[in-house]
Amino acid sequence: MAKDVKITLVKSAAHRSPKQRAIVKALGLNRINSSVVKPNNEATRGAVFLIAHLVSVEEVK
Repeated sequence: MAKDVKITLVKSAAHRSPKQRAIVKALGLNRINSSVVKPNNEATRGAVFLIAHLVSVEEVK
């Protein structure tokens, strides 16, 4: 299992539910194509699961 994951916002969070917009902001994603590297843990995977249609995720070694 990878230690970290790179999360990239590929679709806009505008016009989404407030909960989804809050998750995008909490992950540190601001604009389309912005990326963050987060630890691969339960909290991160849960957040990504809720906005999976807006982001792409790749493993970072």
